[in-house]
Amino acid sequence: MFRSVPRARPLRYVSIASSRNLGSVRALLQNHRYSSYDSTLKNLKIGSHTRVIFQGFTGKQATANARESLEWGTKIVGGVRPGREGEHLGLPVLPSVREAMEVLKPDATGIYVAAHQAAGAIEEAIEAEVPLIVAVAEHIPLHDILRIHSILKTQSTCRLVGANSPGIISATGKCRIGFQPLPCFESGRIGIVARSGTLSYETAASTLRSGLGQSMCIGVGGDILPGTSLKEGLQILLEDGNTEGVALIGEIGGDAELEAADLIKEYRAKTENPKPIAALVGGVNAVPGRIMGHAGAFALPGEPSATAKIEALKAAGATIVNHPSRFGPVLKSLLDGVTPAGAGVATSGVISQRRGMHTVARRPAPTQKALHQGSRGQRRSIYLTQNIAFDLLRRRRIPITKTLSPGPQKLLAVTVNRSTRSPCIIASPTSDASQAAKFDFLYGASSAQDIPLLSVAQHLELTPGSTNSLENVLSKLIALFKEKEAFLLETRVVQNLSTGAIEIASAHLGFDDAAFRSCGRQADIQALRDLSAEDEAEVSVEKDGIVYIKLENGNIGTLVNGAGLAMNTVDALADAGGRAANFLDTGGKATSETVKRSFEVILTDPRVKCIFVNIFGGLTRGDMIAQGVVLAFEELQMSVPVVVRIRGTNEKEGQNIIAESGLPLFAFDDFDEAAAKAIELANKGM
Repeated sequence: MFRSVPRARPLRYVSIASSRNLGSVRALLQNHRYSSYDSTLKNLKIGSHTRVIFQGFTGKQATANARESLEWGTKIVGGVRPGREGEHLGLPVLPSVREAMEVLKPDATGIYVAAHQAAGAIEEAIEAEVPLIVAVAEHIPLHDILRIHSILKTQSTCRLVGANSPGIISATGKCRIGFQPLPCFESGRIGIVARSGTLSYETAASTLRSGLGQSMCIGVGGDILPGTSLKEGLQILLEDGNTEGVALIGEIGGDAELEAADLIKEYRAKTENPKPIAALVGGVNAVPGRIMGHAGAFALPGEPSATAKIEALKAAGATIVNHPSRFGPVLKSLLDGVTPAGAGVATSGVISQRRGMHTVARRPAPTQKALHQGSRGQRRSIYLTQNIAFDLLRRRRIPITKTLSPGPQKLLAVTVNRSTRSPCIIASPTSDASQAAKFDFLYGASSAQDIPLLSVAQHLELTPGSTNSLENVLSKLIALFKEKEAFLLETRVVQNLSTGAIEIASAHLGFDDAAFRSCGRQADIQALRDLSAEDEAEVSVEKDGIVYIKLENGNIGTLVNGAGLAMNTVDALADAGGRAANFLDTGGKATSETVKRSFEVILTDPRVKCIFVNIFGGLTRGDMIAQGVVLAFEELQMSVPVVVRIRGTNEKEGQNIIAESGLPLFAFDDFDEAAAKAIELANKGM
């Protein structure tokens, strides 16, 4: 586990270390040393009192969303459209957020603008001092978000949720700021905090089916650096008087789940009647080095695996589930004082599944070579091949070793610290991350004086006299990181024995694709992408907004809407004894066209003997998806059997369309039954 210098202990323990002797979560949180931004956490406590404005108010998406939210009971008081005044939906439209703040006095703003406009809209809201800012757009460039965080840290008024977030919703207070599907939400007892939108929707539906309903759902979102973390959302739910139990949904990438586990452990130790907490973590079977749909769903050097997160949460006292449909029954049992049991449920020290949850397809820790070979481009990343990376470094006069056997290598990287929402240097005296430490620096750092150079040198265990050479390498890597909008510049360095100079022995460079796709920046980096080194089928569907990643040794094709649900589908299939051949995320809004295109790419894989379609109809209607499946099956003249699980909006209509199609399609609403059928059909086809 990483530690952050100069702290003496791992980050996962630092977040609440100053509160060890406190007797309740409220006291624990009130006595915690807040930074300026930490003090804005209370702004998440929305409800019937919350006055909401929309930025981008008159746009199509905002209009539809506002109309629904108003009918549901949200107190929307108006909105903003730059340079325009007037009325929309019977509410005032003002030309700037500052004017809206003065006239309408909102408590929160929902930002409904495209990714290339979103950073500017967030900054405008911060300047106007809106207490709660909710950003739903995905594909906002990482370095725009880094700049926003550098601003947020200097103030104590505004709290950000998102980006790439479904938003925040209070079912008890009828306040929705986001695009959560309202049929899934009714006033009740369970609080939800989640990195995945689709998983939070199915979790909400599960609590509804169990007669529990929800108090609040905080969608922290799938971004690399969310404005509100999983732990911070959990803090609010533990404090909330309307919340009797909590569902926590995490995934691969970052340390947020470990930080949440630390809070759970502290809370349970200091609270007489702690609220029951159930948790799910997606990405157990994620491919090392790949971005699994969400911008933040990948592990940086030294970050914990999904399995490690599960173990930490379980050790802290959370009950682990392996599918969101289990949240309702499990939390109901816990609230009734009954220990939950059954497949896919694990409590501290007990795993109630024949083979154990998340053990069937555990992957060994990847070697550095395997990690680099597996890192192909995705919608949110461009990884350069080694030769291209070396050429880029040489052009910036960063020294590359010429020795064929350069001797012991050390890890040196420039990336982001997700816990502190800052850029950082990662350094290890060995080639792997087991002894690595993080060294934050200011995003605006422009000289060696802004870099913790001596601390990095000491941790790398460099010989005396190498500081100037390290300064040269680090300052140029940081300049490259900022100027070309990288998210990871990972190198292995050696020290030249004759000169003492620091030289690069290997380079693994990743750049944020959103800078180009959303804002048209960094075209020269985009041009360096070597498509010949990537899988043709995976690349072919990027333009359709589909994330498709092949998995090893699988025979079940998966087609899922939403990255979190797609990761979880692969994991839950593995727990049931199946083997997914791919990860496929159609995006949160699956359409007939994306369903057809998804079938086409899955069928290019000869290993696939059955296709498992797992759709939760939150934003997308179940009947529309079913019609798309039937149409695609007929047009493509498919011979591979298809199992379809449709839940959510118009689920019965969708299931009836599948059942009455007369085609070899198998419709289910229960995940376990659907998974069992898919595994049976896939094994028959071998």
